[in-house]
Amino acid sequence: MSHDSPPVRRVSDWDYDRLATLAEEHETPLYVLDLDRVRENYERFDAAVDAEVMYAAKAHTGHAVLETLLDAGANIECAAKGELQRAIDAGADPETLQYTAVNPPDRDLDYAVDLAEDNPGLTITAGARDTFDRLEERGYDGRVAIRINPGIGTGHHEKVATGKDAKFGIPYEQVPEVAADVRERFDLVGLHSHAGSGVLHDDLDDHCRAIGKVADMAREVGDADLEFVDFGGGFGVPYREDEEPLDMDVVAEKVEAAIGDLDARPKFEPGRYVVADAELILTEVNTIKEAPAATVVGVDASLATLIRPAMFGSYHPIDNVTAPEREPEPVSVGGPCCTSADVFCTDRPIPRPEREDLLAIGNAGAYGYELANQFHSQPRPAEVAIEGGEASVVRRRETLADVVRAEQ
Repeated sequence: MSHDSPPVRRVSDWDYDRLATLAEEHETPLYVLDLDRVRENYERFDAAVDAEVMYAAKAHTGHAVLETLLDAGANIECAAKGELQRAIDAGADPETLQYTAVNPPDRDLDYAVDLAEDNPGLTITAGARDTFDRLEERGYDGRVAIRINPGIGTGHHEKVATGKDAKFGIPYEQVPEVAADVRERFDLVGLHSHAGSGVLHDDLDDHCRAIGKVADMAREVGDADLEFVDFGGGFGVPYREDEEPLDMDVVAEKVEAAIGDLDARPKFEPGRYVVADAELILTEVNTIKEAPAATVVGVDASLATLIRPAMFGSYHPIDNVTAPEREPEPVSVGGPCCTSADVFCTDRPIPRPEREDLLAIGNAGAYGYELANQFHSQPRPAEVAIEGGEASVVRRRETLADVVRAEQ
């Protein structure tokens, strides 16, 4: 069965000959997405945990990804109006959607309330009293969940440790009072939390402490009267070559112990775990510069293609697809943007790159294309998906006309 697939896919596990052919056919930089791997990752997670498993769309909202996961049986969790619309466009039943708003703009709330009028199964999650007031002002009295701030943040970077960030969720000690108020005005069907992102084994105990606190709060406010308790996502994948993947049997055991007895249905909403290692970026070397401080390798991908290294200091594995057998040399790989932040790695051993070599930047599926941008008027790259051995363009390469289309 597909959930028996390897728990991690390294860059070297991809077919380099196939990647070289795709780069030649579709040019670079190029996102290459394996939809079979997306399905495998979801099914492995779903098979491991005794809970409802939704997909957190914000990790990768591409139509092909959403369609694949809906076909695999996933429901979709959306954090913004656009994600709700794209999930529906991909075939999601609006009755099954969960909208988890963070400081939602008026137009987003208007859309969600209008959507719920015709689809009363839609659940709106709010993390501020003010948001509940704004919902009531719009005449909404339907299904809601309260987002809790458990006061424990976990994950690979402080900017994703949402569980201790005041921006996210009702402060823990205020939840019983808020729940009593919300029950008078709405149909309170669940509690929600999300402690952080990129959790591996070192962070798992802290992550489970946050899960335990949320389960305790569910029991305090009456879990028998709730449909579900959503413990969020956050489960990571190894980006570094020496990091081990999560053992999902261990995860399931620790999570189950943290939750304890609960009348409400547990939910999880992995995003990164499902898509991160299912996609990589192909980029061509255009410049080799021997400098006193480093050998600089210039490529045609940039922080406009993949911003995570510049934004989070994130590590992404890189290999030389053209000549993986060459002796590794420490190099710094950077793109064409006019900022020192446009660097994918510094002094990292990579099989010695030469001009026109093809490099692969791995684990680009989560928050890769989602955060792609048009800095320096660079059109965003194409995206090719592989499914059942067949490759097809699921997102065409932008042109300069696309970049300036909205200008007047």
